[in-house]
Amino acid sequence: MLLISMTQDIRFGPAGIGGAKEAVQSLEKFNKLGFRAAEVEFTYKVYIKKEDALEIAQAAKKLDIRLSIHAPYYINLNSEWPDKVKRSVKRILDCCEMADYLGAKYVVFHSAFYGLSKKKTSEEVYETVKQKILEMQEVIHKNKWGVTLAPEAMGKKSQFGSVDELIKLRKETGCFFCIDFAHLEARTGKAEYTEILEKLKANGITELQCHFSGIEYGEQGEKRHVVTPNNKLKELLLAFKKTGLSAVIINESPDPLGDSRKGMDIWKKQ
Repeated sequence: MLLISMTQDIRFGPAGIGGAKEAVQSLEKFNKLGFRAAEVEFTYKVYIKKEDALEIAQAAKKLDIRLSIHAPYYINLNSEWPDKVKRSVKRILDCCEMADYLGAKYVVFHSAFYGLSKKKTSEEVYETVKQKILEMQEVIHKNKWGVTLAPEAMGKKSQFGSVDELIKLRKETGCFFCIDFAHLEARTGKAEYTEILEKLKANGITELQCHFSGIEYGEQGEKRHVVTPNNKLKELLLAFKKTGLSAVIINESPDPLGDSRKGMDIWKKQ
């Protein structure tokens, strides 16, 4: 039996806190369930106002629930159309402003598609994403928002967001990232939990922002999220125990509360 490091901290929680007016009640419910993390889903738009965000932030701090934000899906920093890139940047920065009010450290987002035109190499797409992140970080610094950009590991081969790309981005821009283990399985066809964590640890990472769920995928990658299988949760959590890394694990399955509770229970028993 592996022993848990005294400094290792694994926080479980769901994707979604409900509407602005019910968010505090949701956080209180999460606290009773034992969750210490939650992700605010701005996947279609920023739906919370500043005054509500400040109230939610106060509740999250009191309940020791670590918040993160997921930015809208409609983002492509590598679009061939400059206006789409401009709107993508605005959506991310709008989330950063709200994250500051919410006390959320990370703003998670889908960075880019490689593009169907094949006009750019993967290295050129990387440089495009890198430049946009650096530009957004200037705005974040100027506004003194206490938030960190976290591009997500993606589940389709047409999308920017491999582990190596994210590690390189962190080294060259100072941003962080969100490791979605289900996406990476869909992208590569393999659930390489221990290998991924060991690679991240070798690159100086001690704590992760993560997503996890079950996943259906085909030759081109991700199809849809599904309820998280017990065996996958056990494999992932065993990998964390082996490597000693800490993490916030946000569950994005169709049953995020049930699967977060399942993960928490498995972690306690391992």
